[in-house]
Amino acid sequence: MPNILLYLTFTMVTLLFVVLVFMLVCWRWMMKLIVKKAGKITLSDSYQENIIELIPGLRHMGIQNMIENSLRAETGTVLDRPLGGSSKKWPNLDPITFIPAQTSPFPVNGEEDVDISVTIGPKAKKPMDIKIPLMISGMGYGVSLSEQARLSLAKAANKTGTAINSGQGGILPEELDAAGKYILQFSKTDWAKEEHLLNRADMIEIKLGNGALAGMGQKIPSQNLTGRALKVMGLKENEEAVIYENFYENQTLVDLKLLVEELRVRSGGVPIGAKIGAGGKIEEDIDHLIFMGVDFIAIDGGQAAMHGAPPILFDDFGIPTLHAVVRAVNHLEKAKMKGKISLIVSGGLLVPGHFLKVLALGADAVYLGSAMLFALAHDQVLNALPFEPPTQAIWYDGKFKDQFKTEEGEKTAEKFLTASVEEMKMALRAIGKRSLKELSKKDLVSYDELTAKMTGIPFSFRALEDKQLEK
Repeated sequence: MPNILLYLTFTMVTLLFVVLVFMLVCWRWMMKLIVKKAGKITLSDSYQENIIELIPGLRHMGIQNMIENSLRAETGTVLDRPLGGSSKKWPNLDPITFIPAQTSPFPVNGEEDVDISVTIGPKAKKPMDIKIPLMISGMGYGVSLSEQARLSLAKAANKTGTAINSGQGGILPEELDAAGKYILQFSKTDWAKEEHLLNRADMIEIKLGNGALAGMGQKIPSQNLTGRALKVMGLKENEEAVIYENFYENQTLVDLKLLVEELRVRSGGVPIGAKIGAGGKIEEDIDHLIFMGVDFIAIDGGQAAMHGAPPILFDDFGIPTLHAVVRAVNHLEKAKMKGKISLIVSGGLLVPGHFLKVLALGADAVYLGSAMLFALAHDQVLNALPFEPPTQAIWYDGKFKDQFKTEEGEKTAEKFLTASVEEMKMALRAIGKRSLKELSKKDLVSYDELTAKMTGIPFSFRALEDKQLEK
């Protein structure tokens, strides 16, 4: 018997060797044969039977639309994009550039520090001071992120001197201990309303909507919320988590104004604000928030992403973040509220240049979501790839969440924030600024004429064009 096994093994190894040699020697002939056969079929089959029919079809339909429609046909239910984000190309910040200081003013010495600290809710009894203008957006425990991911982000926020938003999930006690500045998202839920949380918060954000889901609620199936999240959120076994559309039945603006006042008293005077998705009547929405008496406004542009939302709300609602920040700043100035009510902006802001441009356009701080997730996951996504999507490493119901190392996530998230801040400081020095407070849209130009007109900054070709006309 051993001789037979040895013979079979030798035969298989020999056969494999012969195949490999044949492929190495004859690969050009084999490739030519394959191309010739494929080309013959492609160039000879009728269009109705030709695989090339996919090219104009996909160009018309788009790969993402085709796949999502196939999933609709398969499930018959509303889709939830697991890593959110709209598939359309929105107007963005790329055509905007900074004006370098070279002759007068001059660049700031690279050894000089640049002050980028920010105060949110300056008129509140207890304003929130953070060392950097980048805050971690609300991505809740249980409803999106795992325990390991939340703890990593909380520790990274603390180490970099910024704040982390709780999101609309459960609140982990360890997260409260690990975080420095903590923003409690007061959502349309039955959980995360306890007195000790209101007392712990450095800021409270009433979530009225966002850029991905508008003002709609959600129902999270019980099978996606097994384990500790149930206890933390106060849910029973097999009970679904419900996020409602409104806080009250027959809700009015007066109800929300009273809620702001109640939270201000119960929290001891920390900044109380509201988060909305930016829409076509953003000025009216801001007027309503001013009526409510908020200390800050968080605006989520149409490019915003989140864990699970229907494509129609991602793609066909809201306005671009660029439009939103310009309109919001202009309206706050018109209402004489700029500098009194802080403005936080988010949605499709992915790199340091985006962050600084939004601040130059008038935002006081920036929320980071998707950019933080990619930095957090970093090379730990390799636990899931290539057979599962990378988010399976960090979602609460992810298959590989237990393999996620909190310490590594903390380090990569902290390094991303630190690197982003250093780039922003370098840019400010290159503009000739020693403080973020000196930055304004006067430091910007745009090479796109429509963007320049829309944002109220110079068109980069205009001065050259005028001189040529004078000649």
